Amino acid sequence: KRMPLGDDCHAWKKKTTDVKDHYDFKEVLGTGAFSEVVLAEEMRTQRLVAIKCIPKKALEGKENSIENEIAVLHKIKHANIVSLEEIFESKSHLYLVMQLVSGGELFDRIIEKGFYTEKDASKLIQQILDAVKYLHDMGIVHRDLKPENLLYYSMDEDSKIMISDFGLSKIEGADSVMSTACGTPGYVAPEVLAQKPYSKAVDCWSIGVIAYILLCGYPPFYDESDAKLFEQILKAEYEFDSPYWDDISESAKDFIVHLMEKDANRRYTCEQALQHPWIAGDTALDKNIHESVSAQIKKNFAKSKWKQAFNATAVIRHMRRLQLGTSTEGPNPNL
Repeated sequence: KRMPLGDDCHAWKKKTTDVKDHYDFKEVLGTGAFSEVVLAEEMRTQRLVAIKCIPKKALEGKENSIENEIAVLHKIKHANIVSLEEIFESKSHLYLVMQLVSGGELFDRIIEKGFYTEKDASKLIQQILDAVKYLHDMGIVHRDLKPENLLYYSMDEDSKIMISDFGLSKIEGADSVMSTACGTPGYVAPEVLAQKPYSKAVDCWSIGVIAYILLCGYPPFYDESDAKLFEQILKAEYEFDSPYWDDISESAKDFIVHLMEKDANRRYTCEQALQHPWIAGDTALDKNIHESVSAQIKKNFAKSKWKQAFNATAVIRHMRRLQLGTSTEGPNPNL
């Protein structure tokens, strides 16, 4: 049963006449369908955060999805998941104060590296599996796992990866059957397209697709026509094409086959995937596959194809200005 927004989160929601009494807005990081994400500095601590600003007018008819996002985010505390730190409510807006991640997007980092191996991909997938297993243990299904929602926490070479964007998450009720067709076409599981009831297994399929891309730089399913793309996914028709997969271990392919399994009941769970030798053992190869993977990523995932809400370059630019002591005071022309 849907709870009204006030009841659902009023215990931890802070009323404010103006959120700018607490936060200094710096610049817009991105805009979504009905919200804007702004880089802001907490006045009390000088800490940088990302604030999702949602006009209440835009919520009319969409209250369900935003309440859902808030309810989900507020329950989540995991090292590899962007956290919701607090919520402010004014007469006109809801402000979700989110942990700021400033390390940039997954694909950008892979392209920038000079050296990249199966082992690197395995470590990335292990972090994603850990986080998604945590969600699944809480009865939460992400439903929209894709590379654009995977961001690095910081610019450090060994930075952890973070899962963001819970706009499509859904807390599984004891009797809930999730059958809304949602997700991003290339990453969506066959049972979603077949309009069958589905569950946590949809996330495991998406992790399989991400692992596939991390090892070759292109998606397992692709067609200009959505109808043909859906057909491929429904049949779970994908290949490990030569020459791109010639240097990839059999263990990596076996791992992917268990996650991109058409039958959701036979598909690996996060727990099973975490125990696979490619993750838990030492079967992931150390051979440098950077050249072929990054060339394919550049070809298949051009920047124009996907817009990212948390624009890391703006964050980095701002941090550099702060370090150089050249941060401009006064109104920000971007806002």
